[in-house]
Amino acid sequence: MGPRTGVRCWGLAAAAGLVLIAATACAAGHGRPVAARLADANPAAGTYVALGDSYTSAPLTLNELGSPAGCLRSDKSYPALVARALHPAGFADVSCYGAHTADMLAAQHTLTGRNRPQLSALSRHDSLVTIQIGGNDVGFGRVLATCAALSLTDPWGAPCRAHYTSGGTDRLGRAIAALQPRIAALLAGARRRAPRARVLLLGYPDLLPVRGGGCWPAVPLARGDVAYLRGEEIRMNRMLAAQAARAGDTYVDTFTPSVGHDACQPGDAKWVEGLIPSSVALPFHPDAAGEQAMAREVLAALHRRGGRPS
Repeated sequence: MGPRTGVRCWGLAAAAGLVLIAATACAAGHGRPVAARLADANPAAGTYVALGDSYTSAPLTLNELGSPAGCLRSDKSYPALVARALHPAGFADVSCYGAHTADMLAAQHTLTGRNRPQLSALSRHDSLVTIQIGGNDVGFGRVLATCAALSLTDPWGAPCRAHYTSGGTDRLGRAIAALQPRIAALLAGARRRAPRARVLLLGYPDLLPVRGGGCWPAVPLARGDVAYLRGEEIRMNRMLAAQAARAGDTYVDTFTPSVGHDACQPGDAKWVEGLIPSSVALPFHPDAAGEQAMAREVLAALHRRGGRPS
């Protein structure tokens, strides 16, 4: 930073009465504009907008809100919890059950109406944006249904892995790789529409246990497929983390803190429900405890330096 740049920054600070904040922005040199750094300093200064799929909307965790009702948004969702903790100037949750990355730019039709393109909810007044998307693009529900059916054919083997890797290509891995440019485009689109905002991209929590062969029929997967599918989820989260880093945004790891709270755990220990939920939630989705855990990780990320994990 040259002398003239320093004079200009300090002059702006004096005019606005924000000497300390401006000094921090000037010291940072090149990079994001000062307006974005001011938003970093106070993510509650403007509107908080939540984008995402059903892991964001928290279907069937009771007290649904918003329109259309088919998006199944709950006041137990992590966006609702984060908003209650931050008290932002405004809050909009436009997440929706069944959302794909395509629904960020196009309207999504639900059983009870049309959800507007999620990116259209963003504006220059936003100070915080959270995004959690991608599971439906790689066929999360279809994969689980396929693997559950195949588990009946070889419960001690790995029929699902054999199905998705037949011919020598891991089709799930390929689908995750194909999703990369769509996530990159989504993050770029969010930045254009909400240039002042802190953008947080969330990963997905751990669905399956680290050890053992699972817990059929609560999670109807063959023993050999548990490790395979868990590995694919890890691959998905690593891809999301890489895209967030490339865009200069924050990746929120919800997987690591959820290890040991997967769908095979007993009672209150689980944060993700199985085929027959033991608490009020959609099968194979976070329950209220899981949404609370994701909210904690979002708030923790906001309190780290620059909004990025240390």
